[in-house]
Amino acid sequence: MLIQCGALPLTLAILYVMASVRLPTDYLTLAVVQGLIAALLTWKLALAAWWRAIQLLFPLAVLTALALQLPSWLFGAGFLLLLGWYWSTFRTQVPYYPSGPAVWDAVRQLLPAEPGATPRVIDIGSGLGGLTLYLSRVRPDAEVTGIELAPLPWLYSWLRAKLGRSRARFLRGDYEHLDFSQFDLVFAYLSPAAMPGLWRKARAEMRPNSMLVSYEFVIEERAADSIIRVTEREIPLYIWYF
Repeated sequence: MLIQCGALPLTLAILYVMASVRLPTDYLTLAVVQGLIAALLTWKLALAAWWRAIQLLFPLAVLTALALQLPSWLFGAGFLLLLGWYWSTFRTQVPYYPSGPAVWDAVRQLLPAEPGATPRVIDIGSGLGGLTLYLSRVRPDAEVTGIELAPLPWLYSWLRAKLGRSRARFLRGDYEHLDFSQFDLVFAYLSPAAMPGLWRKARAEMRPNSMLVSYEFVIEERAADSIIRVTEREIPLYIWYF
């Protein structure tokens, strides 16, 4: 929103010049010029590429919404839905990144299979609960937990476990408040911004013979002890042993 506000004065100046030379200056032109300038500012600020598309299309989306005369409650409902889904992404810088069955099975193969062992696994940022439910199903001897900060994904995964009578456990909260020493395997699919803090926590808390597993994102402070490529796109699964 700050970028859109910053683009507005230049947009108005350009439209003033266009009007002076008798070029079209309707609302559609305003939205297009505003979007282009906002996207240019986003590029200059070196934000992620997908932000450029958002800034470019935002004024056109507003114009479309006004033309459709959508009821005001719809915007409030959309805001609450997005708030429940993304929650504090602005702080954690960890958006919703879903993993897939190939990744889940690769993590399963990392679990110890000794008789009598009870592997304890935590998926930090568990999203809709796919990995946690899968491991709980294929390894009934394991204690598998997912923790998710955003309310809606947590509620969805919690209901899936209850309705499916799964042994998987889902917590709502910040993994920063967990003690990693409780777990044999910590799985993370976060974002590059979160990896330095994750490494500091893992290094301080994880006990001997445990492992930290990160899908796609590396830890710059220490090279991975093992790398597995499990998907068709060959996105790596990085593993650190303690």
